Amino acid sequence: MEDVLYAPWRDEYVTNQKIEGCVFCHISKNDEEDLYILHKDEYCFMVMNKYPYTPGHFMIIPHFHTDKLEELDPKAWLHMSALAQKGVRLLKEGMNSHGVNIGMNLGKAGGAGIAEHIHLHLVPRWERDTNFITSVAQTRVYSTDFEKIYKKIKSLIPKYIDDK
Repeated sequence: MEDVLYAPWRDEYVTNQKIEGCVFCHISKNDEEDLYILHKDEYCFMVMNKYPYTPGHFMIIPHFHTDKLEELDPKAWLHMSALAQKGVRLLKEGMNSHGVNIGMNLGKAGGAGIAEHIHLHLVPRWERDTNFITSVAQTRVYSTDFEKIYKKIKSLIPKYIDDK
C-alpha cells in the first residue's frame, strides 16, 4: 500500500485556471494581490515563489521576456544583481535566515521550471532546515503559513529594497 501525504493548500495548483502565455509576463503586467508581488520597478519585479523550497523563497524577474541571459540588457542584469544583494540582506536581517541560496536555472536542460523567461531565485536557509523526508519521500515540509511569510517580507520591502 502506498502512503499518501495530503497538502490541501496546493489544490489551487491543479484546480486554478491556467494563465495563457508566459506566467511571468502576466505578473509583470498586473498588480493583483493574489500574485504575491513584493516589488516592481523600471527593470524588474520581485515575487514570492508560490511553491517554495523553504519559507521566504522569492524570485527577481526582468520585465523583458527572454530565455537568454546573454540577451538581457546589461542595465537590467546589474539592477537584478543589486536587488539580489538587498534581498539577501532582507532575508538575513529581516527573516533571520542563516544563509541564502541564489540561483538561476537557464533553459529546460538547465532545470528551469519556467524556461521561457529567466528568473533569479533567492532561497533563505536555516541550519538544519531540511530533514530525511525530503530525501526519502520526495516531500517538503513547509513549517509556516505562506501568507504570513508573504506579508512579513512585503512589510520589509520599504526598509531593505526601496530605501537602499
